[in-house]
Amino acid sequence: MNAKACAPSGRNAAWDSIDWKQAEEYVKRLQMRIVKAQKEGRHGKVKSLQWLLTHSFYAKASAVKRVTENKGKRTPGVDGEIWSTPNAKFNGIGKLERKGYRPQPLRRTYLKKPSGKMRPLGIPTMRDRAMQTLYKFALDPIAETTANGNSYGFRVGRCVQDALQECYIILAQKSAPVWILEGDIKGCFDHISHDWMLEHIPMDKEILRKFLKCGFVETKTLFPTDEGTPQGGTISPVLCNMVLDGMEKAIRKAYPLRRKIKGKNYFYGVHFVRYADDFIVTGKTKEILEEEVLPLIKGFLSERGLTLSEEKTVVTHIDEGFDFLGCNIRKYNGKYLAKPSKKNMKAITAKIRAVIKRNHAATQENLIGLLNPIIRGWVNSQKYNVSAKAFEQIDFEIWRALWRWALRRHKRKGKYWIAKRYFHRVGTRNWTFCTPTKKKTERGNTVYFPLVYAVDTKIRRFTKIKAAANPFDYEWQQYFEERETDKMRNDLKGRKTLLRLWNQQQGLCPVCNEKMTVETGVKIHESKAGGKTVLTLVHPKCHTSIHTLESDLEPVLEREL
Repeated sequence: MNAKACAPSGRNAAWDSIDWKQAEEYVKRLQMRIVKAQKEGRHGKVKSLQWLLTHSFYAKASAVKRVTENKGKRTPGVDGEIWSTPNAKFNGIGKLERKGYRPQPLRRTYLKKPSGKMRPLGIPTMRDRAMQTLYKFALDPIAETTANGNSYGFRVGRCVQDALQECYIILAQKSAPVWILEGDIKGCFDHISHDWMLEHIPMDKEILRKFLKCGFVETKTLFPTDEGTPQGGTISPVLCNMVLDGMEKAIRKAYPLRRKIKGKNYFYGVHFVRYADDFIVTGKTKEILEEEVLPLIKGFLSERGLTLSEEKTVVTHIDEGFDFLGCNIRKYNGKYLAKPSKKNMKAITAKIRAVIKRNHAATQENLIGLLNPIIRGWVNSQKYNVSAKAFEQIDFEIWRALWRWALRRHKRKGKYWIAKRYFHRVGTRNWTFCTPTKKKTERGNTVYFPLVYAVDTKIRRFTKIKAAANPFDYEWQQYFEERETDKMRNDLKGRKTLLRLWNQQQGLCPVCNEKMTVETGVKIHESKAGGKTVLTLVHPKCHTSIHTLESDLEPVLEREL
């Protein structure tokens, strides 16, 4: 076992020689063993398996791969170092040693929130990020095994739609509770008690203490970190979830679904839904939430060094509606509807306008390439809600912004000329913002590269994940595989070419032979073979590697999907 875990250097002498499929299977197998030992209450076995995982070559290599392929791979820490070459990545594996490990301070930066306030972020170095990811591999199986059923943020296989669907299940019925406590934890990541985490988080205490006490650098000054787990660290979301797990159990213990009082069943209507540090609690009466549930939550949080925001924590009636995870949830004459919230609509509109304004001199093709991922990302997050009218409104606002963009570019041209240049008839739509390509159809018609329109996306019903599902438990593996397949097939509905290619390839990327899912994304690779165009569906990262590593390929057309 140890020989396999350490992966002899003669077999893996370079980054490109590592068998990533074998590495992934090895890490997953150890994580499954941790779950089994945790369920059996064998805590000594859990610790030994965690030690084995955090000292294995494959886990270290996977941690380096994870932090060098995510969105923050080009963001350095205080040392200014990034691992962008295969040699640097391979050398990074050898730096992930527990003995003598001392993390460097975080680089403090700020992210602007929709409210206008600045949110502090702590950026670790590449080495510290990889080290945190390595220990996250060992902590994730325990976190998933002990997690609350209705916790959905920062968890494998769960998303915002799962939390919103749970809200529908709780609130849509006629006999459903009508009062909602909207909870917001004040500076959750920044104020968690270090003492509580060091006592209760089941991981290497020495390493955890070093992660928490590393400090941060701002304006060339070193500041200590006496509380909280910094946003920006890869292990921070798991730590935050484990700190807040138990809130649902405490509420359910005090308020069971039904309790017999004088021989009769009494219904409290108290339900709990949490996504990261945002949560709601439902109740049959306002008094239950304000006088009983709220003090219970405050007591739970105070033990962990946390408090509720007095401004954002309110009790609302379902007929008035409330905002949760980008949606406005409300009952209209007894009918439950979840629509995109006004704040969410305003934010996406402002983001699109800002992109259009910044690119006043860009070509139409480049502008479409910038806007399509933004529009599609927002639409995919709202297509499971009552969003038809919102999609129409967004399309109109985008059209109006693009029309102003076109008018500014050609101040001496007439509106008819401008409309003819930038807007064309595609299918049954006359005013499609698109640009012609060099390709022709079989009938000789022009093929256009169009802007994505929100109204072209059909509204669908989302299937919520089962509360007890654990992605690291062997018993749930088939369930997650089937769920990923269904999600991908539903995501590709309406895009016949993509769905056909995905089915032909059995959902596998031919470059890395790994599954293509909604999370990984897909791209079309076009190549020439025997005078014909061959289409292949690949991962976005694999599509990039095709062009960077194989210079003898013929030119291909890259399209954002």
